[in-house]
Amino acid sequence: MKRRLLLLLLLTAIPVAVFAQSPANLNDGIAVAAPTAVGINAQNLAALDSAIRSDKFKNITSVLIARNGQLVYEQYYQGFADSSLHDTRSATKSITGLLIGLAIDNKMIPSEKTTVTRYFKDKKPFQNPDPRKDKITIEDLLTMSALLECDDDNQYSRGNEERMYLIEDYYRFYLDLPVRGYAGFAKKPEDSPYGRSFSYCTAGTVLLGGVLERSTNMKVDAFAKQYLFEPLGITKANWQLTPMGTPMTGGGLGLRSRDLLKLAILMQQGGKWNGRQVISGSWVRKSTATQAHVREFNGQNYNYGYLLWQQAFGQDKQYAAYYMSGNGGSKIAVIPELDLAIVITSTLYGSFQGHMQTEKILAEYIVAAVGE
Repeated sequence: MKRRLLLLLLLTAIPVAVFAQSPANLNDGIAVAAPTAVGINAQNLAALDSAIRSDKFKNITSVLIARNGQLVYEQYYQGFADSSLHDTRSATKSITGLLIGLAIDNKMIPSEKTTVTRYFKDKKPFQNPDPRKDKITIEDLLTMSALLECDDDNQYSRGNEERMYLIEDYYRFYLDLPVRGYAGFAKKPEDSPYGRSFSYCTAGTVLLGGVLERSTNMKVDAFAKQYLFEPLGITKANWQLTPMGTPMTGGGLGLRSRDLLKLAILMQQGGKWNGRQVISGSWVRKSTATQAHVREFNGQNYNYGYLLWQQAFGQDKQYAAYYMSGNGGSKIAVIPELDLAIVITSTLYGSFQGHMQTEKILAEYIVAAVGE
């Protein structure tokens, strides 16, 4: 690994000394520090920058690294800048999870155990009627484990998000879905780790937007601005809209990289931002606890919290992490044991390679920078 780092450093046009300096202090609430002041090796950062600029990693648009709540590395690529809004794609889902927590904190929603259909009486009667639909809870949607037949990873699924985009009423699309069945080779919830059968479903997260609006009597964007974005000093947010004009809570929210970092630091610090409790620590703990098992792939164990992904990163030693994830390879990650908050934005859309290269950056460059 050290030989590869040395080769990359020889090829880079930017001296290592540049990466030993602290990023710019923009007086936006984010503290800054020099990497060495918080135990991060600047040579690894220089090697990472060189690898991205030499196109070893494709379509990376920004990388930000903070340790102990202090920003130590901030670089932009592909024409992006600190003022650019990044399409977060499905990382938006994790922000939706935070908004649900804020609605519960402010007693607008009783709890995550609250049933969902109570907020959609105007959509009844549902197609494919089944009394079990009225037992679906907010927590079922937060953990991608509701009993309706919805699977974005299965092109044949009736609930696949591509079918949702063809109609006007996204809420009705989800509520009208049939109950899923379990073939002999499929694990039922009671036979699955954590008692939940995971199935990635954008439509369910979109429905949570409806729960937010109907429980708070506010538009999602207005609620997010008042309860989450303004306390963090986030002034720019671009929401995509559904055909019915409601903010899209399943994907597409545009945010600056520094603002994404604020969200990561917020979770890392137990819901606090610069000493202010913005969201309850109990909600952060629930959100980041393992709630469902997703899969095993390439020797990695992938789990899920409340609209947050979980896996471990590292080489000789693995460190548990939770993160927001979006199509293209974008990840907003927290590695608690190393006190790291990380933003990597990427536009390698429609390719699993985007996620694989982001994971490689996390394991071989960022975690390694702390370990040396």
